[in-house]
Amino acid sequence: MATVKKDDRLTNSQSFLCVGFAGIFSKTATSPLEVVKIKSQIGTFHSKRGFLNTFLLVYQNEGLRALWKGNMVSCLRLFPYSAIHLTTYKKIVHLHMDELGHISQWRAIAAGGLAGIAAALVTYPLEVVETRFIAQNCRQPTYRGILHSLSNIVHSEGLKALYRGFSLTVIGAVPFSLGCYAVYINLDNLWQEPSFRFTPLQNFINGCVAAGLAQTLSFPFETVKRKLQAQNALLPHCGGADVHFSGTLDCFRQVIKNKGILSLWSGLTANMIKIVPYFGLLFSCFEMCKQVCLYRNGYIVSPLSYQLTPGVDQSLGPSELEEVKRYLRNRNFCAKQSTIDNRW
Repeated sequence: MATVKKDDRLTNSQSFLCVGFAGIFSKTATSPLEVVKIKSQIGTFHSKRGFLNTFLLVYQNEGLRALWKGNMVSCLRLFPYSAIHLTTYKKIVHLHMDELGHISQWRAIAAGGLAGIAAALVTYPLEVVETRFIAQNCRQPTYRGILHSLSNIVHSEGLKALYRGFSLTVIGAVPFSLGCYAVYINLDNLWQEPSFRFTPLQNFINGCVAAGLAQTLSFPFETVKRKLQAQNALLPHCGGADVHFSGTLDCFRQVIKNKGILSLWSGLTANMIKIVPYFGLLFSCFEMCKQVCLYRNGYIVSPLSYQLTPGVDQSLGPSELEEVKRYLRNRNFCAKQSTIDNRW
C-alpha cells in the first residue's frame, strides 16, 4: 500500500482522515484496472484474450458497474487497515530509534512491512470478500453483500477460508520490502543529491519506481493468494482459478506446470499502468485535504495555497500552537484590562 509523508502540523485524526479520503478517491478512480488485474490473476474467461480485451468482455458480459466490483469492500477495508498500519508502524519505529530519534531506511522499511502484515491479519477477510465479488458475475451474484459473503463463506467453507492464502501475504512482504529498499538506497545516486532536498515530483517518481519494482518481485505470491481466495464451487468455473489445488505449494506447482512460470505475473500490465494514476491521485488528494486542515489549524493563510501565516512557528504541533494562541489572547486581554484600569 502507498504511503504519504506525515506532517506534524496535523493532528492524528486529521492525518487519518486525509489518508483515508485520498485512498478512497484513488482506489475508486483506478478500480477498473484493479478488477482487470485480479481477473487476470485468478484466470477468469475475460482475461484469456489479453489486457485490453478484458475491459471489453467485462463490460459486454456484466455491464459498466462490473468495473467497480469489490471497490466498496476495498474502501471500507482501507480505514481499519490504515489505522492498524499507522499505529503498529509508530510502535515498531519507536522501539528501533537511536538516542537522537533517527532510524535507518532499512529498519523503517522493515517496520512498514511488519506493520502491513499486522494490518492485513485483521482485515484479510475483507480482502477475500473483495476477490469473491470480482470473481463472480454481478448480474447473477453468489454473494449479495459483505455480511452475507462472510456468513456464507464461514458456513460453507469454514472459518479458515477467510484466511486462505494469508501465509503468502507474510512471505510476499519479504521481496516487497527488499524491492523498496533496493530503490531507496540508490536514490541519492539517481538524483545526485540528499533525500531531504527532493522535490514533490522527485518523491512521486521515487514512490512509483519503488512500488513498481517491489510489486513485480512480490507479484507471484499475490497471484497464488488471489487464486486461493477465489476458488469456490459456488462461483462460475470455481472462481475461474484455472486449476484446482489442495494448498499453496500445489497451486504454485500446478500453475507453473499448466500455464508456465510467466503466468505467475498475469495481470502485471494492469498493475503497472495503475501505479502512476493511483500514486498521482493519492498524493494530490492528500495534499488538498492537508491544505484544508493546515488552514483550519492556522498554519497557512488560505486552503488554496501553501502561503504560510506570518508570525506562526511552523515547527509547533497543533496543540502547541493552540496553547501559544491562547497565551497571546490572554496576554492581550490582560493588557487591555490594565489600560482601562490606568484610565480610572
